[in-house]
Amino acid sequence: MSRPPVELVHVLRSGFHECSHYGSMVVTGPDGAILHEAGDPSAAVLPRSSNKPFQAVAMLQAGADLAGADLALASASHSGESMHVTRVLAMLERAGLTEDDLQCPPALPMEEQAKRAVLAEGGEPRRVYMNCSGKHAGMLLACVAQGWDTATYLDPEHPLQRSVRAVVARLADEEPSAVCIDGCGAPLFAIPLTALARAFGRVNAAAPGTVEQTVASAMRNNPEMVGGTGREDTRLMAGLPGLLVKGGAEGVHCASLPDGSTVAVKIADGGDRARMPVLVAGLRRLEVPTDEAGAALLDELGTGVVLGGGRPVGTVQAAPAVR
Repeated sequence: MSRPPVELVHVLRSGFHECSHYGSMVVTGPDGAILHEAGDPSAAVLPRSSNKPFQAVAMLQAGADLAGADLALASASHSGESMHVTRVLAMLERAGLTEDDLQCPPALPMEEQAKRAVLAEGGEPRRVYMNCSGKHAGMLLACVAQGWDTATYLDPEHPLQRSVRAVVARLADEEPSAVCIDGCGAPLFAIPLTALARAFGRVNAAAPGTVEQTVASAMRNNPEMVGGTGREDTRLMAGLPGLLVKGGAEGVHCASLPDGSTVAVKIADGGDRARMPVLVAGLRRLEVPTDEAGAALLDELGTGVVLGGGRPVGTVQAAPAVR
């Protein structure tokens, strides 16, 4: 029998408990065993962009011409800054493809200054600006390497997507219970939150020379490609060496230590502001190693700010169930 979500986050305004966010979280050890849980981490979730390292593993297995910063960008939810856009276009050009071959939806850059610059020049939404364009470019490179059809690369029955499903099942030790379509148009496979944590941890703790460790190293070594300027994933990986972090839409977030210990979070209402206090609480349970700057970063990200009249008047903080 499934268990209901539990309160994970308190929102306090001027000392008054204004609202709460509910959901599930799980902390797993190096062997995937559950060290702490709240809510129902056995319930299936859609990993959303926390799925991207698994998709990148399938790309490399297919022979995609990806390494270093390119591989990190293929695992990214990037901000659409010039460093991201230029690299995605170069990846496509290397494979004899163009932006028109991308099948992610057009968007404006996520990063505010980049978005303002596009609009100031009279620009419009483009596929390459979309935060998943690096992943889509990587998928196309995998298709080119294998001689697979590039026009149907998002079809769940396409060889690449069948390979992604197999990677997810192998790393999670769990067959997906549903196949859905992500916001970018790619297939998405539902697995329990505990299985997501197990799979994510296996990528970061994989042995040197494996495809999984190649993906994890690329992300950790190029955090600016995984997110962008000021983004949480980028700041955490830059500030806490060895940490692998990837968030997703609708309140999903994963973070793993080098030994494979992992925190996985699902906020039931999809509230973006609730993710980070819970993720940080989980990392503290794992006693993630930090220097003074890393500890300050966790303090900053672990408590959100509630504004009143343009100034801080309250907090978004982890509830007792996860502290």
